[in-house]
Amino acid sequence: MGRGRFAPSPTGDLHLGNARTALLAWARARREGQRFVMRVEDIDGPRTVPHAVEGNLAELRWLGLEWDEGPDVGGESAPYRQSERVDRYQAALEALAAAGSVFSCYLSRRDLREVASAPHGPTGPVYGAAERAENERVRREREAASAAFCLRFAPPVGAAAGALELDDVLHGRVTFDAERDVGAIVVRRADGLWAYALAVVVDDAAMGVSEVVRGDDLLAASGAQLALQRALGLPTPRYVHVPLLLDAAGERMAKRRGGNTLRALRAAGVDPARLRGALLASAGLLDEPRPLGVDETVALADPARLDRAARPWDAALASFVAPD
Repeated sequence: MGRGRFAPSPTGDLHLGNARTALLAWARARREGQRFVMRVEDIDGPRTVPHAVEGNLAELRWLGLEWDEGPDVGGESAPYRQSERVDRYQAALEALAAAGSVFSCYLSRRDLREVASAPHGPTGPVYGAAERAENERVRREREAASAAFCLRFAPPVGAAAGALELDDVLHGRVTFDAERDVGAIVVRRADGLWAYALAVVVDDAAMGVSEVVRGDDLLAASGAQLALQRALGLPTPRYVHVPLLLDAAGERMAKRRGGNTLRALRAAGVDPARLRGALLASAGLLDEPRPLGVDETVALADPARLDRAARPWDAALASFVAPD
């Protein structure tokens, strides 16, 4: 049996964009007869908001989601909080290091900005030959000064390495070039925290995740995960990168800006059945919003039928869910 998953980062209350992606991931798993895994991605301790660890789970249950495995229900792949899985990340790092593909990087963000020849991949500047040369130039001095450093994984490059490819339900075959699009990837940060790219591939494989539904803002960053999966001999799940839900101004929703949160809507007395209908309408799965029961939500929430364009949470949708 396959597994789907949702993996919130407890850095604040879940906004409606998070909620819609979670709803689609859960419904897809139920439609496909998969188990559904809930994982809390709390490896960034300084950004973790304590009340959000349990609060996010309560918000999703209020929306109508339930899961077969997770931090509050257990399961064969426990633990389900990344902060409790660091031994797995250490083992993966040691495997990469044993293959000779990990190096210490002493370059700061300012240093990287000043390397003028840096090429730009899908997510910004790519750490390539120019950065490696600059790192070697400053290494001895900064080692002597006990400067902080991160650890980077350098994937094989060139024709012999082959392309990095994923099959996406919405986007089809997507190809990345390790040298042009990915570069050397941070696997452990200079502050000692584990990088998301390493943690997510280790956990998805260990938990048997066979399909990942997530926002299409993460599609461009998938090359790094593909490179790590290949280097560690891990399977690549099937992906469904879904369009984002925008705010009323047409901008990407963000936790740091607040507003449009499940916590606030729940406190205001919003009916979750109406919210489910509005979220599916915002994805183009309903012509007009209407209250939806849980079973009907599963039947309708097929990511393969999604409108490919990002849509805003406009006044009509907000009015539909507003309590009387």
